Amino acid sequence: MAKRVFSSVLLWAIVIGVLWYFRTTGAVVLAALIAVLTLREFYQLMQGAGYAPFHRLGMAFGGLITLAPWLQLRFGLSAEHLLALAVVVFSIRILGERDPAHRVEALAATLFGLVYVGFMLQYLVRIVTPLPAADPVGETGRLLLLFWLIAVSKFCDVGALLAGLACGRHQMAPQISPKKTWEGAAGGVLLSMGVGALVAWLARGHFPMHMSPLVSALLAVPVALTAIVSDLIESIIKRRAAIKDSGGVIPGIGGIFDASDSLLLTAPLGYFLFHLP
Repeated sequence: MAKRVFSSVLLWAIVIGVLWYFRTTGAVVLAALIAVLTLREFYQLMQGAGYAPFHRLGMAFGGLITLAPWLQLRFGLSAEHLLALAVVVFSIRILGERDPAHRVEALAATLFGLVYVGFMLQYLVRIVTPLPAADPVGETGRLLLLFWLIAVSKFCDVGALLAGLACGRHQMAPQISPKKTWEGAAGGVLLSMGVGALVAWLARGHFPMHMSPLVSALLAVPVALTAIVSDLIESIIKRRAAIKDSGGVIPGIGGIFDASDSLLLTAPLGYFLFHLP
């Protein structure tokens, strides 16, 4: 537990430091780095499951797809165009670079990783990248919205862990993740609501008009529930690969995928809830 607390504090210090000192550029680079490292571990899990994805070029495409909102403003490269190019490239590669018996699995695992990780996390970049037209939220507001989303998503894990340890009795998904309980899930949602309201109150004046502390607490509910589902999806993937943790680079937590899993599904949800252009 001590290692987990230390790692969590360090990760939060990195996120806050990057957003505070490097602003939008730092947020964009951080999102792309998280996507590439998450995709690396995802492909390792797929390799362990016997799917043999194209991991190196897949990671490169994943990073570009995550950066797509920023790239589109400057070079016109949208995520959809990059995904289409990836389908063409990897369809050609499987013709001669994979065992004929596993070519479909290799192609499916590679492309699913690009959608599940790269395409989903590009919504983090969308949140902080304004369109050329008027931006009613402003740079600081967008950065605070990104922070709100990360905080609500990740503190759901904290609340679920603490509530589960304190009073967890009823298993939520015993065949997927036996340690997760309904009591833990309720605790996670409640803590996310409190964190969402607190961040909105601290960021008052910068958030969109509709995101008062009360509304932010209510919006935190679907985000927290989605974070729980996202965590279960990662558990399904790890169980298929027969691997407990996606990696060991973060003491007490596991891999980058173990830290970023909840953001994969909450990133697009948060973007739509913010009503950003």
